[in-house]
Amino acid sequence: MTGSLTVTTPSDREIVLRRDFDAPRPLVYAAFTTPDLLTRWYGARGWHLVDCEIDLRVGGAWRFVSQGPGGARMGQSGVYRVVDPPERLVYTEMFDDQSYPGESLISHEFTERDGRTLLTSTILYATREGRDKVLTYPMARGAGESFDRLAEVLALTHVEGEAP
Repeated sequence: MTGSLTVTTPSDREIVLRRDFDAPRPLVYAAFTTPDLLTRWYGARGWHLVDCEIDLRVGGAWRFVSQGPGGARMGQSGVYRVVDPPERLVYTEMFDDQSYPGESLISHEFTERDGRTLLTSTILYATREGRDKVLTYPMARGAGESFDRLAEVLALTHVEGEAP
């Protein structure tokens, strides 16, 4: 069983997403850092990663390209700032067709208790206007669907005993 997504705005430049997963922390961390796992869950329903490049080290770059309905494509990229498995992952993010200024800073905290992992993702935008623009998008729905897909992958991976 998994928890539902909560979305809060603790400051004028932040969005915080929280979700509980029925999987150990190393596996949840691996799902955010391993291309073979990311391509199985990342994106809202109807969207799929068609390109997933990761250089998982401080200063290393990452790039994702997703394809969605009607062949629409969305690219995003950034640089890793903190790589601390399985506790913390921090990186910058910029979308290819981003309509708000500056890159965002994404921080994922993975906290395990009794074999379950609480994911806390904090998105820090360069400006309040950028954060507010994102809040007009269906971001919460998309993130919720993506995390539902992640929960399904984690359940299968945990049951099958796949190594991260």
